Amino acid sequence: MKKKLIRIDILSAVPEIMESAINASIIKIAREKGIAEIILHNLHHYADNKFGHIDDYPYGGAAGMLIRCEPVFECIEKLKKERTYDEIIYMCADGELLQQSICNELSLKQNIIIIAGHYKGIDQRIRDYFVTREISIGNFVLSGGELPAIVLTDAIVRLLPGVLNDLESALEDSYQNDLLEPPQYTRPAIFRDMKVPEVLLSGNKKKIDEWKIEQSLKKTKERRPDLYKKFLE
Repeated sequence: MKKKLIRIDILSAVPEIMESAINASIIKIAREKGIAEIILHNLHHYADNKFGHIDDYPYGGAAGMLIRCEPVFECIEKLKKERTYDEIIYMCADGELLQQSICNELSLKQNIIIIAGHYKGIDQRIRDYFVTREISIGNFVLSGGELPAIVLTDAIVRLLPGVLNDLESALEDSYQNDLLEPPQYTRPAIFRDMKVPEVLLSGNKKKIDEWKIEQSLKKTKERRPDLYKKFLE
């Protein structure tokens, strides 16, 4: 069994949303190999009332409900007594936009807490007191932070040595070098009169690499001119 490289604790009001994701595909492989430890924490178990309520109306009359300080403080303080955390991340719509470079950086950490907000979000005092980084997966709003938490977890875990059979595959993904990846093909070489580019069948690594770079530049320039400009700088 591989040595554990990272532990990720995810705090949520509805952790069941994430259960299937951490028990399938790449995250499952990482857990089974002992490379990554992913722990879901139900904030309702830390409620300070017999009904298990963890949310309340926001001061100031705004619409929606907020997760209260008590359950989050109780959970994080318990975890911090057991180990030191490199990052405590809050997934939120107003955080920094997730980039591949952030995933690369976080994959080098040992212990991470991810707070998945729900309802209207969390009390600001949680953010002020604990959170070291706030991350958004896009310019849109979801019902909760559970799906973004899984997106971040997957993006981190797949980079860990020993998770993917071919680590080079991850290093060639889109955004690793500010370029989109080139078109990809597999067998058969001809399908319904559609042919795989001859260069990919040539066995000439130099020409194949040149083709891939050319295609990456072309795709990036057409679809993401912002990245193309960044690449050229």
